[in-house]
Amino acid sequence: MTDWNARRDEATHNIRTAVARSESSWSDLAEELDRPLLWTIAALLGSHALPAELAQKAGQLLDLDEETVLALQEQPYRIAGDVLKADPTIYRFYELLGVYGPALKEAIHEEFGDGIMSAINCNVELSRREDPEGDRVRIVIDGKFLKYQW
Repeated sequence: MTDWNARRDEATHNIRTAVARSESSWSDLAEELDRPLLWTIAALLGSHALPAELAQKAGQLLDLDEETVLALQEQPYRIAGDVLKADPTIYRFYELLGVYGPALKEAIHEEFGDGIMSAINCNVELSRREDPEGDRVRIVIDGKFLKYQW
């Protein structure tokens, strides 16, 4: 494991512990930081670099040490490899893409032409939809279409 990974893992642990000890929810933190919920969670868990002022504010809200605040500002490595597949919730996304990925690709190409949906320029929203047979998880990914340029 690289030094960066070890520092980032420690920072993530510190943040998870701070959130658990605080009276703030992820939603509260997103509101305080004036950022979307899922972006905020991803950033605090290490998937986005926070600008210095946001990292400082998060540090104040969660009473984080200086090293953790600095780690929030570092450019992340976003892919953690196969270790993610061990989590049952995350694995379901792999499963979903295994089943529907090719169909989504075909539908995108039919609707938009030759290109991709950006994972960099996108918004992700999560909500609950009540259903008599059990509540449903609703996830909306609103990604910019990027046309292949040859």
